[in-house]
Amino acid sequence: MHEQQTVLPTATAAPYSCSRPLPPCRGIIAVDAKDFTGLPAIEHEAVSRAVPDLIRASLDRAGLAELWNERRFPASTGDGYVLGFDPSLMPFVIHPWLLTLQEVLTEINIHALGAPPIRLRVSLHIGPLPDTGDEFGGNGTVRNDTHRLLDSRPVKAVLASSKENVTQVAAILSDRCYQDAVASGYTGRHPDHFIEVPATVEGRRFAQRAWIHVPLPSGPLHDARASGDAADKGLGAAGGPGGGERPHGSEGGRVSNRAPNGNINTGTVHGSQRVTVTSHRRDT
Repeated sequence: MHEQQTVLPTATAAPYSCSRPLPPCRGIIAVDAKDFTGLPAIEHEAVSRAVPDLIRASLDRAGLAELWNERRFPASTGDGYVLGFDPSLMPFVIHPWLLTLQEVLTEINIHALGAPPIRLRVSLHIGPLPDTGDEFGGNGTVRNDTHRLLDSRPVKAVLASSKENVTQVAAILSDRCYQDAVASGYTGRHPDHFIEVPATVEGRRFAQRAWIHVPLPSGPLHDARASGDAADKGLGAAGGPGGGERPHGSEGGRVSNRAPNGNINTGTVHGSQRVTVTSHRRDT
């Protein structure tokens, strides 16, 4: 009689206890369909199946079929899709793929009578991720942050404020993705096509610098900083936008100057001002 052997997980060293090689660097795409949960339940499966098909078709049209064919740790998220890829392709993902995805969605939404329109948020990131080739691959901080960026206030606000008949795609790039692929000049889009935002997520302890890109903007494409939960309030350690040190002699916003036999002003004073005039009497 055979006894079934239980395979125990492989023991690994605790974090920070010894040095180990980094996992390979991967680009990562995460996509979510706007207002998915608001659709009738009968339409959920159809949209879930359509999203990866849209990604595949748009990558193929953009000349990036190899990215789809060689994708790493792909997974459906119900209302979206996630996949890893060779990070050297990230400049082409930013452009022309995002614009091509916009074009494909426009065609689908115009001609798909009776089907719900699909508008997508896209998150792009770069970083080290374990790539074991099985269902557990691709898990790590980079992937977690990619999904947080996808759920962040600025990208949701930008897509919601755009015209649904024009803008089908809004993308958010991590700062590393932007610096590596856009600011460096490798992407065929000028940095002026991107808006810097503080990415925050409601109910989550998450705040990162990120960049919004909308391939075909419409409506009030406002500076999405306003949707970042005012994360850049109080810039400058001394209290107040613009920062800088308080004037000498300031106390909690009040400025006190001393001027013997007269008064002086040293510039614009915010708050109240107290001037003490001291008279010196000479004995004769």
